[in-house]
Amino acid sequence: MTTPEPISSEPCPVARSVNILGDRWSLLIVRDAFDGIGRFSEFQRSLGAARNILADRLRRLVDGGILATRPAGTGSAYQEYVLTEAGKSLFPVVVALRQWGERNLFMPGEAHSELIEKKTGKPVQLMSVRTEDGGVLGPDDAEVRKLALSPGTDT
Repeated sequence: MTTPEPISSEPCPVARSVNILGDRWSLLIVRDAFDGIGRFSEFQRSLGAARNILADRLRRLVDGGILATRPAGTGSAYQEYVLTEAGKSLFPVVVALRQWGERNLFMPGEAHSELIEKKTGKPVQLMSVRTEDGGVLGPDDAEVRKLALSPGTDT
């Protein structure tokens, strides 16, 4: 697979990622793709998104190298959407969002879906950012090394 052309000249990886994934529908499409959804009609049924919005987000995710299309496995004329390797590498991002939501958006004891490991049937452990030697890394323990501005630029 070739690397997609940059969508912007933004030097920040977060900003470039948000250009592709930074809205509700795109992230929920990726979530559903991890859950095995692949056809347009299945995404629409799951999400309840308007057809034009869903078509636009699917196209952006394909253009961004997150999803690819292939003929549906049923032998019909339909296409299905599948995660690319870049799309599959978003799994930790989706898990992190899920775990943040579980901790911050539900009341104690409130029911919600649960992510489990297929092999053991046990809940997936809480994710954390780690140092090179395995310690937990918090936000106060890291910083972004910004690019030096070129002479004549003011941003």
